Amino acid sequence: MTRYMGAAATVIASLLLLVTPIWAQAQLGGETEPAVPTSAKHQSISAIRGENSAEHLRHKLRDQANRGLVGIVSDGTDATTDMGFALAADGDGVRLLPISGSGAAQNVADVIFTRGIDFGIIQTDVLDEIKRNPPFPGVDKYLQYVTKFYDEQVHVLAGPDIQSLSDLQGKKVNFARPASGTYTTGTNIFKAVRVQPIVTTLPNPLALDQLRRGEISAMVYVGTKPSRMFQDIRPDEKIHFLAVIGDLPKDYMRATITSDDYPELVSQIAPVATVEVGTVLVAYNWPDKSERHTRVERFVRAFFMHLNQIKALRPKWHPFDVTSEVSGWTRFPGAERWLKKTGLITTSDRALAQLDPNQREQLFQAFAEYAKHAVVQLDPNQREALFRAFAAYEKQHRMVVAVHDVDVH
Repeated sequence: MTRYMGAAATVIASLLLLVTPIWAQAQLGGETEPAVPTSAKHQSISAIRGENSAEHLRHKLRDQANRGLVGIVSDGTDATTDMGFALAADGDGVRLLPISGSGAAQNVADVIFTRGIDFGIIQTDVLDEIKRNPPFPGVDKYLQYVTKFYDEQVHVLAGPDIQSLSDLQGKKVNFARPASGTYTTGTNIFKAVRVQPIVTTLPNPLALDQLRRGEISAMVYVGTKPSRMFQDIRPDEKIHFLAVIGDLPKDYMRATITSDDYPELVSQIAPVATVEVGTVLVAYNWPDKSERHTRVERFVRAFFMHLNQIKALRPKWHPFDVTSEVSGWTRFPGAERWLKKTGLITTSDRALAQLDPNQREQLFQAFAEYAKHAVVQLDPNQREALFRAFAAYEKQHRMVVAVHDVDVH
């Protein structure tokens, strides 16, 4: 009996020796792990710690690189690239990533939906169209404006047999891509003047090529003048700009194309009447205190602080009033705070904007009497122009003082 018990103990011990390696192999996926010397284990731990340290450093550098980065989309990247150069000098680490858009309507969608895009440059008539026909209810909760921006001029370039917009009835006219700002502007203008062309939607360079060959009668282009697209047109091609006149929507303001803009296309004694449309710098309304909201706040501050440098890089931008409001939309709170703290907008500014014509006239007459100018003999348009000039001068003076004397955080 004792002999059998001793044999059983021997068998159990042997089984235990066999089971242990099998269990270990199961834990290691079927592979036997070799014994590791103590010194090698220490080296492995050091390597792991080194990898963790490198990973931590990489994440830190990545976060640092993205800390002040914001994305902006526009129909072209020239202006936004120059803006990025001006802001790169800011000590707060603000960096701008320009993104070339595929049309004004799509740019709005990109600001609202596309990851990595915080800002967009949008035409005022496109914003009005979005207000009338929103892509979804409550779109204005997600999109806010920072400031009115520069103006873009409407160019209608036509062949030699076309002398006016009315001549384009039933003729092929290119409005650029359906999602573009040019398409919206062209549609609105031709509807206003009651002319129904055959609309084509070619890219602008291709449209110009077809216009030169006589395959289309005209093309509409919206952009700051002078445009490089029209710089190499020769006088012998008989292509010319058409006057854009008539009872047009409120989005469009009177402008002129002169020989200084296009010496080969416009006579010195016959400038071409046209209109221009404003642009707006818009921002996505990120949740308060979120990281993206903080980045947008920092960009807005840097933008206003460096506005003079930005304008200097874009000589084609006409002076624009950063205090102008965009009807139907809400200004980004960070921009509103900056303008108030620097004194560029006050309660009196808002009250002035809400006055009816008679009240404005009385206020202006009081100002004229105070300034002792003999402006009472001026016609209403001249008085209004003088009043606007005074207001613009006064606001510009306040802005220069604010930029130099106020530290805004």
